[in-house]
Amino acid sequence: MHKEGGSRAMSTTGAVFNIQRFSIHDGPGIRTTVFLKGCTLACFWCHNPEGRRTSAELQFFSHRCIACGACVAACPHSAHEFRDDMHIVHRDRCEADGACVDACYAQALQLNGHILTVEQVMEEVLRDRAFYETSSGGVTLSGGEPSLNTAFAYDILEQCKSHRLHTAIETCGECPWEFLEHLLPVTDLIMMDIKQIEPHKHRMATGKSNERILDNARRLALTDTPIVFRTPVVPTVNDSPEDIGQIAAFVRTLMELRSARANGQAGADITYELLAFHRLASDKYHSLGLEYKASAIEPPSKEQMQKLAEAARRLGVEASVR
Repeated sequence: MHKEGGSRAMSTTGAVFNIQRFSIHDGPGIRTTVFLKGCTLACFWCHNPEGRRTSAELQFFSHRCIACGACVAACPHSAHEFRDDMHIVHRDRCEADGACVDACYAQALQLNGHILTVEQVMEEVLRDRAFYETSSGGVTLSGGEPSLNTAFAYDILEQCKSHRLHTAIETCGECPWEFLEHLLPVTDLIMMDIKQIEPHKHRMATGKSNERILDNARRLALTDTPIVFRTPVVPTVNDSPEDIGQIAAFVRTLMELRSARANGQAGADITYELLAFHRLASDKYHSLGLEYKASAIEPPSKEQMQKLAEAARRLGVEASVR
């Protein structure tokens, strides 16, 4: 039965938009980060907009286009048009079947999102096993929201554990608790965003209430899994000492919950990080035909990030900055 289960797990499929090797910011050591498609939030500054939808998407990088017209001839849906020296992509007609991508000599077109099996993911992951071992690294599932494809995420993590690899997930927390709970037995570290405590501000910035997120954070605090709570610091969203103070106070209550559960003994670590917003995702939005609503926002300075970290410390929570 074990072999049958293993075979089933390896054939499970999911939508992946990137497998990034040699990652150093997605958990301890050198890691491979597997990005799964699909997310329930719509954060206007999202650094991975290509991870929002569950389906494949066409990316068009206009600066690479040489106007050869090969895509027009290849696309059976008439999704490409050249008009007045401009390459127009009719996204309402695009079926993202990849015919134009194969025909594009200049690599101006890319298909974002591929259905992979667990076996295909593991083939890529295990290429760098030596680096995980020497750096105490491992594998991280990110997204999108990896818990939404629970079976696929679980089977990847389970296979990683069978190879004695450290496992981690990056989650926004906006998912049914049962999804996260199912992944816990095969997850060594959880990295979870908390973007706002004020419900109205959270909905304005992400399109969703934070009620389920905060509830999942409390539930996670009552487990034995190490957690890194993280706040992406985004001007106009949460870049004031008051905003960070509210989040830090909430994180402190989670630390107290875990300590109480452990009867005062040292439980698994709960830590807190502040991550500075950046505008490196701008080209991704343009390539997907999306408006980049964060284009006018200036990234917070190092000095401002340190002030926010100090606001957290005043609440009794050490906050690392990156």
